[in-house]
Amino acid sequence: MLDIYIDADGCPVKDETYKVAQRHGLVVYVISNRPLKTPFDQKIRPVVVGNRFDEADDYIAQNAGDCDIVITADIPLAARAIEKGALVLTPKGQERDEESIGAALATRELLDGLRQMGEMTGGPPPMTQRDRSAFLCALHELVERVKRARKS
Repeated sequence: MLDIYIDADGCPVKDETYKVAQRHGLVVYVISNRPLKTPFDQKIRPVVVGNRFDEADDYIAQNAGDCDIVITADIPLAARAIEKGALVLTPKGQERDEESIGAALATRELLDGLRQMGEMTGGPPPMTQRDRSAFLCALHELVERVKRARKS
């Protein structure tokens, strides 16, 4: 089944995800550590997990399966989802896959090491309207690609 899992705490593209999912008739699981406001729709399913560190990530990694789509900026979660056969998209519309995830993990590790040594590495730039548009396009194309693959 093609479902979408959103790593929802802090995800800036939930509304965009709902739009694409509605257009394609897909179920969206909104995974968070606290209740979030979601549209009233049978196909949007909020899941509130506990506050244990990475509990939302663990839920997504355990439940997302082959050809499901995971929306996350979390690189370790992306790696776990890819390992399970899920497709991963960042909130800025970048697809993570088996080829790109290794470099992303290495960069994350390097930046983490620099932060621990006291270097200021800064955070990601803020979301722009262009980023939101790129995400919408990328998610739509990813859904279409999965649907085409399933037909053949």
